[in-house]
Amino acid sequence: MLSAFLYFDLSFMVWYLLGPLQVQIAEALALDTQQRALMVAVPILCGAVLRLFLGLLADRIGAKLTGVLAQLLVIAALLVAWKLGVHSFGQALLLGLMLGVAGASFAVALPLASRWYPPEHQGTAMGIAGAGNSGTVLAALFAPALAVTFGFQNVFGLACIPLALVLLVFALCAKDAPVPVARKTLGDYAQVLVGNRDSWWFMFFYAITFGGFAGFASALPGYFHDQFGFEPKLAGWATAACVLAGSVMRPLGGVIADRIGGTRSLQMVYVAVTVLVAAAALGIGGATATVALFVFTLLCLGAGNGAVFQLVPQRFGAEIGLMTGLIGMAGGVGGFLLAAGLGVVKQHAGSYAPGLWLFAAVALTASLCLVGVKQRWRMHWAAAGAARV
Repeated sequence: MLSAFLYFDLSFMVWYLLGPLQVQIAEALALDTQQRALMVAVPILCGAVLRLFLGLLADRIGAKLTGVLAQLLVIAALLVAWKLGVHSFGQALLLGLMLGVAGASFAVALPLASRWYPPEHQGTAMGIAGAGNSGTVLAALFAPALAVTFGFQNVFGLACIPLALVLLVFALCAKDAPVPVARKTLGDYAQVLVGNRDSWWFMFFYAITFGGFAGFASALPGYFHDQFGFEPKLAGWATAACVLAGSVMRPLGGVIADRIGGTRSLQMVYVAVTVLVAAAALGIGGATATVALFVFTLLCLGAGNGAVFQLVPQRFGAEIGLMTGLIGMAGGVGGFLLAAGLGVVKQHAGSYAPGLWLFAAVALTASLCLVGVKQRWRMHWAAAGAARV
């Protein structure tokens, strides 16, 4: 569990690295708002897609070895960016593509941890391992300040130091669970999706909870800079407060879901997020109030992430590896659409408000959809004697 958490934590730190550095990189490369948003969104999308392939590889050679190879690739990419530099928008996108490998760590860390625990503790176990998304806090806190002192390109080299240390711990301490793991193919993923409405529902729900968390985590440094004139360091600190709330609440969200049921937790999350994001779109109360609104928004989204993965092992116990990859991919796609979409809206409408209103409407839609499916889920899983839904 510790190895999975640390691996996930540091992977998320570098996956998110371009987000808190976006203002400084955009100024150095003369990027407009839309280009800046695409730059921070590309790692999210690439991480989402690569999760499927990393999951397939983990089934064949083991989650531990897959994690080691992925981490080595990420360190190599950062070292190249540090030594050669990032001098154009295209090079920034290429680096984002490589950092997507770190985002794919989801497909390694969560199965590595979850296979050691029984169904009644899955919400807690997945929540603790998934709390590795707190790595975004480290990047938001330290990356902008380090960039001011050393330059943003040197931050890529500095990031390799903790990555190498955690890689050593992971290589020495991580252990694959002694359970049989079926080797999956892309056809298996397709088979889970065809004719299975629940898989699509879970992907939709996670695209909002994790997509909201990842998308806002990447977009907020630029949002705070544009909206309130925050300097990069202050924008990073404000974003760090938001992502810390979401990261802390992920394992707590799993615990709460184990106690009151995942569907009830999710229902509360979507309603709260709708209200909070709509209030942020109205712009009432200025900078301090808006930061507070986003702190509570990401707190709720973090709880929603834990709630979704409290439910997944109950519905898809035999296909947990498949669904972890698919649902994780959907979450990443949701984060890409939110981060890139907010930039597009700002570029063409001159305001972030329409994008925030749209996300609030999507969260409200998810709440209404959950009302329609939760009773069927409860009846099905209660009959199967599963943990609380």
